[in-house]
Amino acid sequence: MALSGKLEAEVEVHSPAAKFFSLFVTQLHHVQNISDLVHETKVHQGDWHGVGSDSVKHWSYTIGDKVVNCKEHFEEIDHENKSLTFNLFDGDVGEKYKSLKAKLQVAEKGSGALAKWTYEYEKLSPEVPPPQGYLDFATKVTKDIDAHLIKA
Repeated sequence: MALSGKLEAEVEVHSPAAKFFSLFVTQLHHVQNISDLVHETKVHQGDWHGVGSDSVKHWSYTIGDKVVNCKEHFEEIDHENKSLTFNLFDGDVGEKYKSLKAKLQVAEKGSGALAKWTYEYEKLSPEVPPPQGYLDFATKVTKDIDAHLIKA
């Protein structure tokens, strides 16, 4: 059984691509006030919007029916292509995965946008399941953020 893999999901959003992407890049700290799945976010080191391991955030959130936590930092922000890569580590992630990266790419689609999530992972052992719960979490939070932006 392979220890590495990739999972993908696409979510149609009704808010404009630029507005949706901007929330992740400049207002990520508000997600805890938007989605019931996110319980707490805080800066562990650096700042909220820096790129690289000097800007680490700590997250507490629900995956399935379990409250878990991890740390995260932006690995890359591509404003032109509206894509953002997160490196997830420590906590629940560190117990199961040697590496877990989440990439969000937002594209214009009609009057709204298409948010594509890609999770690339390497499991610590064959018994560890692929991170489907993380992908499900990302798609649910995407819908919560979209609903929030539509109301704003």
